[in-house]
Amino acid sequence: MPLLTPWSALFLAAALLWPPATRRWALVPLAAAYGWAWADGLIDPIALAWPALLILAAALARPASPPTARIAGHALFLALAALLFLHLLPGFHNPQVIAPAPLSPGAVPFGMYLNLDKPLVAFWVVLALAPPMAGPGARNTAGSALLACAAAAAVCLGCALALGVVGWAPKWPDAGWIWLANNALLVTLAEEALFRGYLQQQLSLRWRSRRGGDWAALAVAAALFGLAHYAGGWQWMLLAGLAGAAYGMAYRHGGLAAAVLAHLGLNAAHFGLFTYPMLAAS
Repeated sequence: MPLLTPWSALFLAAALLWPPATRRWALVPLAAAYGWAWADGLIDPIALAWPALLILAAALARPASPPTARIAGHALFLALAALLFLHLLPGFHNPQVIAPAPLSPGAVPFGMYLNLDKPLVAFWVVLALAPPMAGPGARNTAGSALLACAAAAAVCLGCALALGVVGWAPKWPDAGWIWLANNALLVTLAEEALFRGYLQQQLSLRWRSRRGGDWAALAVAAALFGLAHYAGGWQWMLLAGLAGAAYGMAYRHGGLAAAVLAHLGLNAAHFGLFTYPMLAAS
């Protein structure tokens, strides 16, 4: 399916978040994406209230704000982030670009939407809080991503096979490229920004004076990431929690880029080589 115009701008906005020199310009294509989406009937005027509230949350959460204001800002962001991730805020008409169908024999039907709501979380975290985007050097970032991805793939996909929730199913469907672009530029960025760039980072800052505070922050963020996959049952919560621990290690040593790359690598291996998303119950 041809790439919809709003997402060409949205993908560009996400890409601009990475280099420090272009980060502040990311809001320009983001605003253009929302303008096109409005013109195409993909968002209603009410949807503009949510970016406005995110701006308010960023203003309240500034380090120079009084403690009560900072708490209110973070609470507002967390509430909005949860609702945006769950697609519960009104005003968005995210288009379905992959119709539900099994990608391999015995698989649960898979469909995909391109979302305008969930990616807003990533923009808020990166622009409002500026978490570490990379490690001390490119080699460190790439190495952290590779090690975390390899560990996550071995443990999570191995456990998934052992639990019987996936099978060996190499494939690359025609819609694979839109899936890959969406996963690389929006899905993994939004999820890692929230769970590692926000939750793990904020908990690490608050617990830094405690012994083992960094490890506790990593574990809590990974556990919450696992719980976020409740729809797939206990198996997927367990597997996502294990993957989240690997992504947390990548984040500690290689920044958000390493966590995103590790997450993308595992997702791509799962999508291209195994049953996706899972085997149907027999």
